[in-house]
Amino acid sequence: MIWRSVVGKLWVTILLLVSVVLFILTVMLTQFVGRYYDNQAEEQLTKLTHKMVELLEDYNSKEEALRISSELVDAYSLNAMIIMNKKEHYSPTSRKQEEADLPVSVFFKNKSLASVYQNGKKVVKKGDFPVMSKGKEIHNRLLIVGLPFKMENGKTGAVYVYQSLENIAESTNYTKRLIFLSAGIAIILTTIFAFFLSSRVTAPLRKMREAASHMARGEFDMKVPMLTHDEIGELAMAFNRMGRQLKNFITALNQEKEQLSGILSSMADGVITFDRRMSILVSNPPAQRFLQAWYYEQGMDKDKKEALPSELTELFQNVVTSEKEQYIEIDIQGRSWVVVMTPLYNQYFVRGAVAVLRDMTEERQMEKLNKDFIANVSHELRTPISMLQGYSEAIVDDVAGSREEEKEIVKIIHDESLRMGRLVNELLDLARLEAGQMKLRPATVSVNEFFERVVRKFYGIARERDIELTLNLKAHGTARFDPDRIEQVLTNLIDNALRHTASNGKVAILVERFKQGLKIEVTDNGSGIAEEDLPFVFERFYKADKARTRGKKGGTGLGLAIAKNIVVTHNGSISVHSKLNEGTTFSIFLPLSVEE
Repeated sequence: MIWRSVVGKLWVTILLLVSVVLFILTVMLTQFVGRYYDNQAEEQLTKLTHKMVELLEDYNSKEEALRISSELVDAYSLNAMIIMNKKEHYSPTSRKQEEADLPVSVFFKNKSLASVYQNGKKVVKKGDFPVMSKGKEIHNRLLIVGLPFKMENGKTGAVYVYQSLENIAESTNYTKRLIFLSAGIAIILTTIFAFFLSSRVTAPLRKMREAASHMARGEFDMKVPMLTHDEIGELAMAFNRMGRQLKNFITALNQEKEQLSGILSSMADGVITFDRRMSILVSNPPAQRFLQAWYYEQGMDKDKKEALPSELTELFQNVVTSEKEQYIEIDIQGRSWVVVMTPLYNQYFVRGAVAVLRDMTEERQMEKLNKDFIANVSHELRTPISMLQGYSEAIVDDVAGSREEEKEIVKIIHDESLRMGRLVNELLDLARLEAGQMKLRPATVSVNEFFERVVRKFYGIARERDIELTLNLKAHGTARFDPDRIEQVLTNLIDNALRHTASNGKVAILVERFKQGLKIEVTDNGSGIAEEDLPFVFERFYKADKARTRGKKGGTGLGLAIAKNIVVTHNGSISVHSKLNEGTTFSIFLPLSVEE
């Protein structure tokens, strides 16, 4: 509404101020005009009365003095009464008197009027003088001025000149109407001028309000036009300068915020900032994954994220209380998280804490794998060493009863030494592969010739075990990879397939060519792998068949781990699909070209 705006308030203020001033002036002027006309009438009557008194006192001819007095009274349109005594009085006027004419009795009966010729004093009387005319009482509001004069016989007479107050009031009212009209015109002009002035003065303020509204919405390009060069113009210039500075500051803040947000988002570790009441202020994606895992584990609604792990709450309280860095390890959803929390200061006191969360699952698994690796290596080496030690002692002690038994013992010692050598070589190969120290020697290979040569090596073993071995080549042309390493992978996979497939079984090798690379599948219909063992088949020393014996059929548990590392070194991938007692399929994808 306009009354709530600056224009309305300024307009009303100016209008009220001028109205109050005009009201006071009007009241004072009306009072002044009233007194002025009364004084003017009294002064006029007094002058005329003095002239008549001088005529009566100075002229020798009374008739001539009365004639001149009558002319004076008629000239001023007034009424007069000259009293010599109670019997002799004159009314020097030739006009029709009607209601304004007073009988002489009025002057004798009124004490104040009678005091003129009785005491010889001037009298001025204003009031209502009622008289009876034709049986009706007529009220005459008159102003009467009376002066005494000396007659020839030494007695005192009186000259009364009077005028109707209605004539004075008519002049006064006319002047007051002019004053009221002037005041009304002044108020109207003031209203128009005040509205124009307030609108013009507040126009830059309205522009500033509009610009401020745009700034509140984030639009800092709005500028206030400089319409004047006064204080409002300077205010507009300062406002525009403030807008530019705000834009620069907010741009700098946004850049810093984006930079901080980018740093937090790209961090591998989770970061959570808490205030003093442990409300989350800032968190990055890894920290949000940690919290989501916690909510999921607790069965909480995703929208209700007030609760936090009790360990985290206790850690926060310890940090705030001791004002020292604290850390703890939490296991959630099978993953291990290390939380390091430090106090967050605000100049003089702790205003919160910053928690850094690191997913240590891989490190813990690596530690476990290292421990398992040492245990597995020790276990794998202990058996052949024990056998070597036992059978060598048997030879030293001449336990063998015949030459054939001795040859059998020596053969066992030889087989176990080969087994140990094979295990050590595989361990060295795996270590070099995982450390990235084994360099590939890629060469351009004919796809058909390479796979036919690799599979041809196993035809004899397949016939001995009565297993059907087939090669389905859907790839032609050449590819670039390390043939020795890929042959090692295929040898391991085909050998595993033949060893775990019963007689009358089938082993099939499929090779397909795609635009991006080669797809190789080794499929058998053997014993298969249990579902719970599938995620671990590529780990070192992992054996799905826990009860199988060592020897020709028993492996070291390193072949698939080596095969996976070789494929990954070629920028490829390897996967397995299997169903218990139905068969297994190993799938390999190799790019067409591999560089050294």
